[in-house]
Order: sequence, then C-alpha cells, then structure tokens
Amino acid sequence: MPASLIHLVRHGEVHNPDGVLYGRLPGFHLSELGVRMAAAAAASVKAEGHPVTKLVSSPLQRAQESAEPFAKVFGLPVETDDRLIEPTNRFEGRTFEFGPQVILRPQSWPWVVNPFRPSWGEAYESIAGRMLASLEDAWSGTQDGDAVLVSHQLPIWTITNALAGRRLWHDPRKRRCSLSSITTFERRGDTFAEVSYSEPAADLLLQAVDSGAV
Repeated sequence: MPASLIHLVRHGEVHNPDGVLYGRLPGFHLSELGVRMAAAAAASVKAEGHPVTKLVSSPLQRAQESAEPFAKVFGLPVETDDRLIEPTNRFEGRTFEFGPQVILRPQSWPWVVNPFRPSWGEAYESIAGRMLASLEDAWSGTQDGDAVLVSHQLPIWTITNALAGRRLWHDPRKRRCSLSSITTFERRGDTFAEVSYSEPAADLLLQAVDSGAV
C-alpha cells in the first residue's frame, strides 16, 4: 500500500556568517547548531513511532546534511529529488533581504514589478507544481510506512498553502516553517491534507539565525 504519512522537513540552521541570500549557491552547510536541530527532528519522528521507510532530500548540501540523522536513525539511504530544491532567485548571493531596501537599488526595480508571481524568481505556481509531484511520487513509491522529504522553507510553505486552498503570494516574514520544522500530510481522496506541524528544535531556535532563505 502507499505511504501512510509524508513528513516535509525543513533543513537546520545554515552556517552563513555574512548573511548572504544563499538560494542555490554551493558551499552552504549546516552550522553546529543546525546539525543538532536536524538530529532533534529525526529523534522526534522516531520517538513518535512513525515507521519511516523512505527518505528523500533536496540536492543542496544543507538539506542533504539534514537528512543524514534520519538515514542513521531509520537505516535508510538518502534519495535525491531535484524537485525539492530551493527556488531560483535573482537576489541570490546578495547580503540584504526583501523589503524597503530594494527601493534604494534602482537596478533591482525590474525584478520586483510583480510581487504576486513573484517576478524576482520562480513562480509560486511552478514551486507548488513540482512539490506536489514530489509528494505524489513519494506517496505512491512507498510500499509501506511513512516518507520523509527534506526541503526548504519557501517550497514547504508554498505547497502547504496550495493544498490548504490559500493564496500563494505572502509576506516572507510570516511563513510558518521554522528551522527543522516538520509539516505532515496524509492522503485524502485524490489530494493531500495537513495533519500536523511541529517544531522539534524549538528549544534551539532562540540561539539560531534564520536568514538567507529565499
């Protein structure tokens, strides 16, 4: 039978001392705190008795490293799915976040003409489409038990909104998807529905720097 539950896990804190908007840039790995966060997420899923039999990760280093504790705890190989990757973003590699600062940079104005798409990166509809396809394949490709998919903040929040029937454009500062958080879905008919959201690394979040996500 297909997967019982699908757990979307965000990666842990990234070592990013310069505050770069890292996007898909290589070389951004977990910090020491991020490693602890990822371990807390895996331990939480294990403690709750979830029978994880499939483990899939975004190809980016921070996601692959966040999948490692799950691989150890459940004795699974880490499969890679490019559809779980961080979206493209024209501000990648810069050292400022979205917001009023963009107004002070005329060269960036053409990128922000449509915040509802958004015009500075991959369209929300595209993100939702590839994430849904990944969920579908994880669900149908798991013979028994649960699947864990390790991804990034924007992809997880986008598919969460899409499946809930909410609008996809949003204020990035108000995303409910903290570091090493777990958003769990189950299959209901021909779609997926969220059944829980947890923050197993909540006690570590006050020490963390959550910047650099697109």
